[in-house]
Amino acid sequence: MEKVLILDGNSLANRAFYAIPDLTTVDGRHTNALYGFANMLFKMKEDINPTYIFATFDKKAPTFRHLEYKDYKAGRKQMPSELSEQFPRIKEMLSLMDIKICELEGFEADDLIGTIAKKSEAEGLEVYIVTGDRDALQLASNNIKIVITKKGVSETAIYDQNRMLEEMGVTPTQFIDVKGLMGDKSDNIPGVPGIGEKTAYKLIQTYGSVEAVLSNIDEISGNKIKENLREYSMQAIDSKRLATIITEVPMEFNIEEGLMNDCNNNELKKFFLEYQMKSLVSKLPEEEVEKQERDNSYILVEEMGSLKKMLDSINNTVFISYAIRDKQRYSTIEIDEMYLSSNENTYMVKFDELINNNACFSLIKQYFENEKLSKVVHDCKDFITVLSKYDIEFNGIIFDTTIGAYLINSAKSDYNLINLINDYLGEDLKDTEENLSIIENKLMSKLYLILDEKIKEAKMEELLYNVELPLCKVLSSMESVGIKINKEKLDELEVNFKVEIDRTQKEIYELSEEEFNINSPKQLGKILFEKLDLPVVKKTKTGYSTNAEVLEKLLDKHPIIQKIIYFRQITKIYSTYVEGLKQVIDADGCIHSSFNQTVTTTGRLSSTEPNLQNIPIKYEMGREIRKVFIPLDKDDIILSADYSQIELRVLAHMAGDENMIDAFKHNVDIHTKTASEVFKTPIEEVTSLMRSRAKAVNFGIVYGISDFSLAQDLNIPKKEAKEYIEIYFERYPKIKDYLQSVITQAKEKAYVLTLLNRRRFIPEITSSNKIVKALGERLAMNAPIQGSAADIIKLAMVNVHNKLKEGNFKSEVLLQVHDELILNVKKNELEDIKKIVKQEMEGAVELDVPLEVDINLGSTWYEAK
Repeated sequence: MEKVLILDGNSLANRAFYAIPDLTTVDGRHTNALYGFANMLFKMKEDINPTYIFATFDKKAPTFRHLEYKDYKAGRKQMPSELSEQFPRIKEMLSLMDIKICELEGFEADDLIGTIAKKSEAEGLEVYIVTGDRDALQLASNNIKIVITKKGVSETAIYDQNRMLEEMGVTPTQFIDVKGLMGDKSDNIPGVPGIGEKTAYKLIQTYGSVEAVLSNIDEISGNKIKENLREYSMQAIDSKRLATIITEVPMEFNIEEGLMNDCNNNELKKFFLEYQMKSLVSKLPEEEVEKQERDNSYILVEEMGSLKKMLDSINNTVFISYAIRDKQRYSTIEIDEMYLSSNENTYMVKFDELINNNACFSLIKQYFENEKLSKVVHDCKDFITVLSKYDIEFNGIIFDTTIGAYLINSAKSDYNLINLINDYLGEDLKDTEENLSIIENKLMSKLYLILDEKIKEAKMEELLYNVELPLCKVLSSMESVGIKINKEKLDELEVNFKVEIDRTQKEIYELSEEEFNINSPKQLGKILFEKLDLPVVKKTKTGYSTNAEVLEKLLDKHPIIQKIIYFRQITKIYSTYVEGLKQVIDADGCIHSSFNQTVTTTGRLSSTEPNLQNIPIKYEMGREIRKVFIPLDKDDIILSADYSQIELRVLAHMAGDENMIDAFKHNVDIHTKTASEVFKTPIEEVTSLMRSRAKAVNFGIVYGISDFSLAQDLNIPKKEAKEYIEIYFERYPKIKDYLQSVITQAKEKAYVLTLLNRRRFIPEITSSNKIVKALGERLAMNAPIQGSAADIIKLAMVNVHNKLKEGNFKSEVLLQVHDELILNVKKNELEDIKKIVKQEMEGAVELDVPLEVDINLGSTWYEAK
C-alpha cells in the first residue's frame, strides 16, 4: 500500500525550536527550528518511506473558530521573532525538496491535515500524520496513523485506532468528546469547569459522548460535577465543536501534487551550506547526490628538468598550498610537498628533495623572491618561515585564503582548505578523496575569487593588504628569531616554586587540621563545607562546587580560602611556565612561540607552545617568570614598548566625547579625572581608593559592565555601583550615546566594526534569552574598541618591522603581548630603535586623542616591564 506523509508544519517548527538550543549563522540568522525540522523530516522519510508528502501551515488570518469564539487561542504567548523568521526558510527548504505546501485562509493546518488524510484514506492509501499536537489523535483509524513527536525531535510514538483504545479507552472520535468536557488550555477551549482529564475520560468511557453525558447527568456521582454539567452544558457542546478537526475543507486536492519527485540536491546542498548546517548535506540520499568525477591529475616535479619546465610555464597567478611536517619546533619544521596550480596545470613539487640540490635551490629562490610574480597561498606564515630557514624571502603574495576567510568570518573553529572549499564552493570534499591535496589546490582559484569579492564587499581591503598580509612576515620573523631562555634561572625558579608550593600546602593543612588532596574538588569541598562549615555557594551533580567564582565569594569567610587561591595560581604557573617552558626550549636555547592570526574573534593575536599572552602578573611568583626571558646576545638589551591606555583612547575617539578627548590631550590622568567626576571631588583631593574605583569603572565601561558586576568587582552595594555608572555617563554623555548606537547597529546588521573595518559578528544580540542577549550587548560594546586596539598594534608591528628592515638594523621584534611589543635591541642601535618604535607605534593611526607609548629597558623582560 502506498503511503502518504503529512507534516504539521507549525507544530514541528515549534517542537524543533524549543527542543534544540539556539543556533545561528555567523551573521545572526537563527536556524535551530530549521535544523530540527530538517532532521525530523529526514528521519520520517527514512522510517516511513512515503510515496507522497504534504506540509501544512497555519495562515495569519483568523479562522472560523476565532470568528465563532473570540477567546479562541487567546492568551497564547506571541511567537518569538527568532522562530517566526525561520518559517520562510523552512518553506524554502520544503520547496527545494519538491514537497507540496498547503495553507488556506480561514482554516487551521489541523483542518487541512484532516481533509488530506481522509481523502487519501478514501483513495486506498496509508496515511502518517507527523505532529506534536495530540488534537490530531481524533483523526486516527486503521489506515491513518498519528506520529506524535515526544522528547526532543527524535523520539516519537505512533497511534492508530487500536492503540488509542488500548491506552486511552476511547475511540478517536470519542477523543473529541473528552476535549469537549475537559477543554484545552493551549487553545483556550473552556470545557466544563471542575472536570479534569481523568474525569472526562471516565465519563466518555461510560456514556460514549458529550451529548450522552448531558442526557444522563442524574446518574453521575458528585453534586458539583452535576451542577457544572447542567450550568455549562452548552459550553461543553461548543467546546466539542471547537475541538473538532474539519475533514471537508473546500480545497482543491490532487494526490499527485504530493508525489515525491527527485529534488534539486545541488540547490538543497547550497541551501544547507548557506545556513551553515553542513551535517545535513550527508543526509541527502546517496543515489540522489550528483556524482562528480574530480580531476585529481597532476604533474610531478622532483628533479631539475621538471622544476625548470614548471617555472617556465608559470606566467600567471599561481595558487600554492603545502604539506608540512614537524611543525611543533622551529628547528625541525619542514615542507614535505607543495602544490602549485597555474594556467590549467597542477604540480606536486617534492620540496624537501629539491631544496637541497644547489641548482634547484637557485631556481626556487629566484621564483619565490620575484615580487612581480603573483602568488595566492593558503596559510602563508608557516610557508614563509620554512623558506626563511633557507634564506629565501617570499615575495609577491597577493592573497592568503586562510586570512581572507578569517576576516570574512572570525568565528570559525578552523580554516582548513577542505572546509573552506566545502563552505564557499558548495563542494563535498572528504578526507578519503584520492589525491585530496591536489583537488584542493585545483579549487583554490575559485575559492580566491569568492573570498576576494567578499573582502571587497565588506570594504576590508585596507585591513587585508596593509595589516594582515604584511603581518604574516612579521610573525614568521618573530617565530624564527625566538626569545632566549636563561636555563639556570629557570632551574632556580623550579626550586623556588617547589619550596613555595610545599610551604603553601603546609599552611593549608594547618588551617584545615588535616592533610588532603587540595586539587580534588571533592576532598576540598568536604573540608570547606563540612569540616569548616563554610556557607555552600553552589552545588553540582558531583557535589560541592569549589571553582574560582565560589572561592572569591568565600574570601572573607576563612583565611584558608586565600591560601587555596594562591596555591592554585602558583601550581598552575609552575606546570605551565616552569615545566612548560623547559619542554619547548629549542636546540638554539630559544623558545619559538607560534603566533596565531586566525584564532580570536576580536582580531587579537594569540600564541601557543608556549602561550605568552597569559603569563600572570597578579603574584610576584608569576612576575618572576619574566626573568628567564633574556636578550639573544650578552650585550643586547630587551626593550618593552607598551601602549598607554589604548582602549580608553580608542573609546574616546570613537565616541567623540570632548571631555575624555580633552583629558587625554592635556595629559590628565584619566582615572583621576574620572574619579573627580564620579565622586564630585576636586582632582587634587582624589584618593588612591577613589582612583582605583574609577579605574574599574573606566575599564568596565569598555567591557559593557553591569552594575551587578561592578558591585562584585569593587565589593560595594549594587545601588552604589549603579550610581557610579550613571554619574559616569552624565559626565561623558557621548560615550553612552556611542555604546547605544553600537548596540543598535549590532541588532540591525548582526555585526560591529573596528576603526579599520574589521567585522565581528554578534548573533547573541538577537537572542530571546535575556542572559544571552545581555552577553551580545556587552560584546557589541567591547568588540569595536578591543578590535581597533588589536588593529592598531598589528599595524604598528608591521611598520616597526619594515623600518628595521629598511634601515638594515640587527635589532628584532621578539614578542607581542596584548598592547606591548618586546624587542631585542643591539646596544649601538638603541637610540635609533627607541625613536623608530615610539614614532611608528604612536603614529600607527591618527586619532582625535594622541597615542602614547611607554618604553622601558632591561637585561630581562622582567626588568623591562
